[in-house]
Amino acid sequence: MEHDELLPLLSATAKGDKKAFAELYSATSGKLYAISLKMLKNTAQAEEALQDAFIKIWHNASDYQSNKGVVISWMISIVRYRSLDLIRHNKVRKEQEFTNEHSADLESVEVNDETDLTIEYESGNDNKLVDCIEQLDQQQRQAIHLAYYKGLTHYELVDHVSSPLGTVKSWIRRGLQQLQRCLTL
Repeated sequence: MEHDELLPLLSATAKGDKKAFAELYSATSGKLYAISLKMLKNTAQAEEALQDAFIKIWHNASDYQSNKGVVISWMISIVRYRSLDLIRHNKVRKEQEFTNEHSADLESVEVNDETDLTIEYESGNDNKLVDCIEQLDQQQRQAIHLAYYKGLTHYELVDHVSSPLGTVKSWIRRGLQQLQRCLTL
């Protein structure tokens, strides 16, 4: 349907006309679902995003401003934002599941001043790398080990070492710079 056909349906929806809303849904749901499915790659999540988007369209139909774009573009943006919200939500949930599943493993990786992490690196038989790693500060060594060898995200590192995000990122950045300098000598 064209903008000229959708605008009256949206205007009637803004006034609470359920029949107009049903027609608007019939005319646009296929296209909006395809957009959501392409983004989410999951039919159940795409259906959820579409349903949430149409609820928002029902409640916010009166907010549409024709001078800012056509009806279908406004509706697509609502579906896109809802799909992005679901993507973010699922990413956070997966990170939380990872943290919960591996919290016992992380506790056993606690690094103290006396702990020597180079044992894990020695298996590669690259003595220069081992020597360079040993030259790092304890915090840099721990942060790099947990990030690159244990696969922790920056946020998981923050929780694990109880330090601010900027500090953890600095440890990693400076440690990698020092390793690079050491390895190129």
